[in-house]
Amino acid sequence: MLETNEPGTGKSPMIVVDALRKSLRTGATTVEILKGIDFTIERGEFAAIMGASGSGKSTLLGLLAGLDNPTSGNVHLNGTAISYLAEDKLAQLRGRTIGFVFQSYQLIPTLTALENVLLPYELNDTTGNRKAGLDRARQLLESVGLTARLDHYPVQLSGGEQQRVALARAFILRPPIVLADEPTGNLDTNNGQAVLDLLLSLNHAEGTTLVLVTHDPALAAHATRVITLRDGLVVGDAHQVPSTAHL
Repeated sequence: MLETNEPGTGKSPMIVVDALRKSLRTGATTVEILKGIDFTIERGEFAAIMGASGSGKSTLLGLLAGLDNPTSGNVHLNGTAISYLAEDKLAQLRGRTIGFVFQSYQLIPTLTALENVLLPYELNDTTGNRKAGLDRARQLLESVGLTARLDHYPVQLSGGEQQRVALARAFILRPPIVLADEPTGNLDTNNGQAVLDLLLSLNHAEGTTLVLVTHDPALAAHATRVITLRDGLVVGDAHQVPSTAHL
C-alpha cells in the first residue's frame, strides 16, 4: 500500500514505487519483466539497485524516469504520480526533477563540453538568464576537473572525461533526483573510481537523492541502501554503512 508521508513528520519521500508491474507481449507469449514492485526511497538517500542481467533493473530505472509506462502500478516522484501523465507534463517534470547519468555518456557530438552541460538549462530555463546557466555550467565543469576542456568536443575527450561532462550535465538544474545507469561500466578501474568519487562528491554537495543501477557489488557497496532484484521481484532491501574502499 502506498504511503506518502513519513510517520510523525508530514514529509513525503522522494520516490515511491507502488505495485509496479511491467510485461511485454511477443506473439502469443507474455513476458513479465517486473512482477509487482514496492519500495520507498527517502530524500537524500543513495540507493543502489542490483541484479543480474535480465532481472528487471534497467526496466525499473526507465519507469522511475518516466521513459516508459508500467503495465500497472505507479511511480511517484517528489509527491507526483508520473506513470500516466500526459507527455508534455511528464517532459516538464523530468526536466525539473531528474538528472541522468548514462553508461554510454550520451553527449551530443556537435556540442562542446560546456554546451553539452548547458543544454538542459537552455531547454528548461524560463528566466532568459543564459549567463546564470553558463556560470553554473563552468562551475560544475571546474568541480569535475575539466576547466581546461570547456571548448573541446566529445571526440577530443577520453571516456573518463566524457563521463565527467555527463556528471556535470546531470547536476546543472540542481535536480532533486539523479538516476545513474552503470555510470562506470565503460571505464577502466582508475577512471571508474574517479567518476564514482566525483558522483558521490557532487551528490553530497547538491543534496540530491541518488539511484544507481549496477551489477557490481563493489560499486553498490558505496550506497547507503541496496535493493536487489531477481526475476522481476525485490529479493533484498538492506540499509548499510557505505564503503570507503576503492573499486
